[in-house]
Amino acid sequence: MRILFLGDVMGRAGRRAIVKRLAPLRARLKADLVVVNAENASGGRGCTAGHAQLLLESGADCLTLGDHAFDQKDMLALIDREPRIVRPLNFAKEAPGRGSAIISDARGRKLLVTQALGQVFMSRPYDDPFSALDAVLRAHPPGGMVQASLVDIHAEATSEKMATGHFCDGRASAVLGTHTHVPTADAQILPRGTAFQSDAGMCGDYDSVIGMDKTEPLRRFITGMTRDRFTPAEGEATLCGALIVTDDRTGRASAIDAVRHGGRLAQSPAA
Repeated sequence: MRILFLGDVMGRAGRRAIVKRLAPLRARLKADLVVVNAENASGGRGCTAGHAQLLLESGADCLTLGDHAFDQKDMLALIDREPRIVRPLNFAKEAPGRGSAIISDARGRKLLVTQALGQVFMSRPYDDPFSALDAVLRAHPPGGMVQASLVDIHAEATSEKMATGHFCDGRASAVLGTHTHVPTADAQILPRGTAFQSDAGMCGDYDSVIGMDKTEPLRRFITGMTRDRFTPAEGEATLCGALIVTDDRTGRASAIDAVRHGGRLAQSPAA
């Protein structure tokens, strides 16, 4: 199975790039399924119901969220009736929605998509991501009821993301980091067959400070003073993520390639 995962969609620039470029990119990469993190799709904080539908209509088969999952209040109603949207497993226990989903490609092959929030340097003390992932992965071994499984680890610390990769090695087909908006150069297949990258990067304008217009972040760093709100940068976006190839029989990854398409970043060979 060929799985395209794209990191955090950042504001209007990221949405615009998904609408215009995801379908041709999917065709070029011959992706069977596409998973997109929609955590910052609406003004950089959360995702509205309308923007979620737009991303799904533009070619995403499944959306993951993150710590801003419910910043846009209409997501509260949508997530219970839209099985293709996944919020973090270890979010508040009474939160609506689901922490995992099973999606199918055109041939009927099944992919488990799940997400967990890290605990290190995060704004809230979320529940243990490792025990949450353990329960889901035990119930869905790759090569069994599902042909592959993908974990989105939404976290600040690269150490915690790498630890998650090793914890899931041999139990998930892929572990991809999100949240920090900068693509890392450590795409690899771990010893037991799990594809891993510490951060997939964002789908947004990289002439920015992690997707935000540069003016206010620079002012705050230089002066220590806040004047305005952060607003997403709106230049041409780079679609960033990873393409993973898995073995249907074992669920193990046979390849992972970083994807950087359009915008300012050096383009990846895969894209």
